[in-house]
Amino acid sequence: MTAILRQMEDYHYAHLIKTFGKMRTDVVDFLMETFIMFKNLIGKNVYPFDWVIMNMVQNKVFLRAINQYADMLNKKFLDQANFELQLWNNYFHLAVAFLTQESLQLENFSSAKRAKILNKYGDMRRQIGFEIRDMWYNLGQHKIKFIPEMVGPILEMTLIPETELRKATIPIFFDMMQCEFHSTRSFQMFENEIITKLDHEVEGGRGDEQYKVLFDKILLEHCRKHKYLAKTGETFVKLVVRLMERLLDYRTIMHDENKENRMSCTVNVLNFYKEIEREEMYIRYLYKLCDLHKECDNYTEAAYTLLLHAKLLKWSEDVCVAHLTQRDGYQATTQGQLKEQLYQEIIHYFDKGKMWEEAIALGKELAEQYENEMFDYEQLSELLKKQAQFYENIVKVIRPKPDYFAVGYYGQGFPTFLRGKVFIYRGKEYERREDFEARLLTQFPNAEKMKTTSPPGDDIKNSPGQYIQCFTVKPKLDLPPKFHRPVSEQIVSFYRVNEVQRFEYSRPIRKGEKNPDNEFANMWIERTIYTTAYKLPGILRWFEVKSVFMVEISPLENAIETMQLTNDKINSMVQQHLDDPSLPINPLSMLLNGIVDPAVMGGFTNYEKAFFTDRYLQEHPEAHEKIEKLKDLIAWQIPFLAEGIRIHGDKVTEALRPFHERMEACFKQLKEKVEKEYGVRIMSNLIVVEQWRNLTAPRQLSWLTAHTYSHIIQRVRSSTGQQHSSWPVTEVAQPKVDVGGSWPSGEK
Repeated sequence: MTAILRQMEDYHYAHLIKTFGKMRTDVVDFLMETFIMFKNLIGKNVYPFDWVIMNMVQNKVFLRAINQYADMLNKKFLDQANFELQLWNNYFHLAVAFLTQESLQLENFSSAKRAKILNKYGDMRRQIGFEIRDMWYNLGQHKIKFIPEMVGPILEMTLIPETELRKATIPIFFDMMQCEFHSTRSFQMFENEIITKLDHEVEGGRGDEQYKVLFDKILLEHCRKHKYLAKTGETFVKLVVRLMERLLDYRTIMHDENKENRMSCTVNVLNFYKEIEREEMYIRYLYKLCDLHKECDNYTEAAYTLLLHAKLLKWSEDVCVAHLTQRDGYQATTQGQLKEQLYQEIIHYFDKGKMWEEAIALGKELAEQYENEMFDYEQLSELLKKQAQFYENIVKVIRPKPDYFAVGYYGQGFPTFLRGKVFIYRGKEYERREDFEARLLTQFPNAEKMKTTSPPGDDIKNSPGQYIQCFTVKPKLDLPPKFHRPVSEQIVSFYRVNEVQRFEYSRPIRKGEKNPDNEFANMWIERTIYTTAYKLPGILRWFEVKSVFMVEISPLENAIETMQLTNDKINSMVQQHLDDPSLPINPLSMLLNGIVDPAVMGGFTNYEKAFFTDRYLQEHPEAHEKIEKLKDLIAWQIPFLAEGIRIHGDKVTEALRPFHERMEACFKQLKEKVEKEYGVRIMSNLIVVEQWRNLTAPRQLSWLTAHTYSHIIQRVRSSTGQQHSSWPVTEVAQPKVDVGGSWPSGEK
């Protein structure tokens, strides 16, 4: 066939069509079959790929035949009466398939082979591309019939990396916009189609930076000249360019071994689709992200990612449309069924990530459905058992506290999604800063680690290299409002490192001359507060910093803050030992000894020298109130220490008894000194009673040993001087408690 077509001149083609006589349908059938056959032969690669000459000969013959048949389309099947939609459709699909076939992609050949092909055959892509452009414009009023079906094939053609072809064919998009706008007063169909098809094309390897620039330039020029499309057209072009930036970043990094970069690019794309309300594409990238997290054992992040999908669904009998169930594992016909399956999976991942608080919150919502909507008591029973275990885990299981790190990427050598940005990273369990830095620098072997934590100058920001700045930051506790009264440290500790969005970094700076006798006098703190775009943990183990706020803390304010933190630490550890008497004693020993040791003297000796002087008050008359606050904190440290030392004495082994006795002697000296100078503070019966009231039901007495129980009773008695009829006063070796919550008879 190729040989016959190669021999044919123009008049042979004309004669061929005449032989069909006046039977118009015969001509249509012939052309339809020919277009389909050509497309099949092009797609099937009759000759091996390396038979370049044979492939080029066939393509040259086919190109001439296609152009001959295109003339027949224009002459016989273009006017209103004879227009053949399917025939034209087949022509466009054949022409695009011809243009995009592998054997014509010259950039894939060696330079020598490419030069020979161009010399003998020319670039046939450009020839057929110009023909497609002309055929499109010939359609006139028929163009609307090809929107949005032809958007994909035309896009595929414009993505071919041949500059002149791109310049000639990209304007077709504006023509499509204009055509749809004249028909419907919008170009929504075109916009939806090009976004969907662009995602698949770029992910498949087509498109580049030059295409993005040309698309932006050419379409903006056309839109700005149009009376009605100037504004909406420009918005559309900017939107597609932003999408291309993210898709190109995603494609560049998609096969990278660094999964964290792949996660970042995936989130950039899914956030974009969320912003433009493309739910199908949004969900598609959510699952790409979830899969990456599961590969890295990031179960918490996988749970938060799936939760975004679950939030799109309702607890209803609404039909679950196809794009909502993009995974084969979900067997659901309604949104409610799919949401239930997602919740079960999310709870499982939260459990594996030791995020039991989040699992409980979701479980409560699911339990409501089982109990009051589905009436599935069997599932409800299983769920409540899990919840009971989660509550127990919160109280009893020790969870490692992850560190958080601020990381800045400076220099033009970084990809755009990192360049010039600062992120807060959530470290892995037991991961030290040194290990985190090593992991970070492995991902960027050419990067140089910055040795200062100060913001970099323009010389580093604009340099062609890569500079990484990394330091540890402290999360700022933001307790949920439900905790309106003191609660167990084991409960609070979760919120110290989870559900956090603000982080601080403190850097000491010296103002004025250095005082060799007392470094605290002019030691200021420069504190930087970083706020991330979202709370951590979340769908990533890191989020970009969206705002930075810096404050300077005076030496006196720093002293107040330090004393407050020390007191809180003592009180927290005391509470932990009251809640769980089985805790090891060593951390308590180290904490107490570090404070009462004469060499330290409560850690406030230097504060006295620096701030409690007449000279300081004369120079800082406004500081009087703050000095009194600091003195009050110092005084309050004594009763906290006393409680800690009492617990220590109860639990200390005989081998450590001499150590404890020395600590008691040191504390006695410290107590005398502080009470003499700053007054006596007593943990009044109100505080003891508050400890008791925290035990909101007698069943919770299982937390306390008989000794602690008796001790509270004794404290209430001694501090009030009377027997309270409403307080249990029977001292027992082991309190007997009815699990129902009432007191055993005879013991009130």
